[in-house]
Amino acid sequence: MSTVLVVEDSVTQRQMITDLLKGSGLSVTVACDGVEALEQIQDRRPDLVVLDIVMPRMNGYEVCRRLKADPITQNVPVVMCSSKGEEFDRYWGMKQGADAYIAKPFQPTELVGTVKQLLRG
Repeated sequence: MSTVLVVEDSVTQRQMITDLLKGSGLSVTVACDGVEALEQIQDRRPDLVVLDIVMPRMNGYEVCRRLKADPITQNVPVVMCSSKGEEFDRYWGMKQGADAYIAKPFQPTELVGTVKQLLRG
């Protein structure tokens, strides 16, 4: 079973995304901010990371940059999931190495479909 790390500072968003992914048969771990996410990824490398952008301590762009710069984690797919839905935000997220970018609010099928597609890739 694939493991997805959900990095989201909003409790309700984190729970909703976790429930969605678990409901589609995935194992889910969570982190509340970028620093915690990086610590968890070093301990147990997930198969994919769903990453919010606006978070305390370290934003999602920085987390994504660090993951993609590290030879050990550079192949872990990253789905940025943010309320920053402007074209520039999407461009910047992809520029940091994100494999996909989903703007909130999103359709549950869009998130689950994107995650499953990247896990198969």
